[in-house]
Amino acid sequence: MNTTEMRIPSNRVRDVRRYSHEQLDGLYGSGEVESMMRMLFEAFLGWDTTQLLLHNGDTINQSDLLRFHWAIEDLKRYRPIQHIIGYADFCGCRIHVSPAMLVPRPETEQLVETAVSTIQRMGEPHPRVIDLCTGSGCIAIAIAKAVPAAQITAVELSEEAMEEAKANAVYNQANVEFVHADILDIQGLCPKLGPNRADLIVSNPPYVCQSERKEMRPNVLDYDPAMALFVADETPLLFYHAIAEIGDRCLKVGGILAVEINEKLGAETAALFASHGYQCSICQDFRERDRFVVGRKV
Repeated sequence: MNTTEMRIPSNRVRDVRRYSHEQLDGLYGSGEVESMMRMLFEAFLGWDTTQLLLHNGDTINQSDLLRFHWAIEDLKRYRPIQHIIGYADFCGCRIHVSPAMLVPRPETEQLVETAVSTIQRMGEPHPRVIDLCTGSGCIAIAIAKAVPAAQITAVELSEEAMEEAKANAVYNQANVEFVHADILDIQGLCPKLGPNRADLIVSNPPYVCQSERKEMRPNVLDYDPAMALFVADETPLLFYHAIAEIGDRCLKVGGILAVEINEKLGAETAALFASHGYQCSICQDFRERDRFVVGRKV
């Protein structure tokens, strides 16, 4: 593409930002567009928010201008900003992402906060943690950074996602053991995890019903892997049944399960874990939606 075809009016920073709002505010809203532009300026030019304000009247070179043009065009197609820049910042860690894995969500940071505070209250010198359906590895890596003494095992079915999760662990200097396995294969997985050894099991499994596709934004529906998102309407708690059984076999008495859930199925998910003997509570995310179930094995 010839740069003369670009519609950004000039290579001044203020004009790039103004053009992005003209093109994208109707799709995302002004606040989200401004946040995405800050992410682009950091990724492309290394500028933080203060530097961006200081350079607002400056110009950028034609090569960088073209990068912004293509990024804005991608955003108009709802490509996730994290795919454009290649990473997501999550709980103080930089997680590289690709279409093979879910883009880490802010809600999941709250799950990590719950997991870390739970571990710290336990007072175990070397707590054992299992992260089921690890995807990008973001949960396991964030816990490992927050609790360096923890012994963490992360389980993932997708070979591609697991290889990238391993790379993320190396990049973030996080000590995580990875196991390639299907959590639905309980008989095959549990011997690898060990009986009654874990202090905490944490998971963000697939939980979106197929019938909920129509409610989802294109930046999720068209770009995140379906196997990490969806379950059949007939078996919406499929993975939670498996997690409960894995907990029965691998979690210590007094150990904790902490899972992210479908906001419409909080009571049902809690009841499932309660039927396995867990003392459960439902917790809300920052949007005041039922988003997590935390259970203690008794």
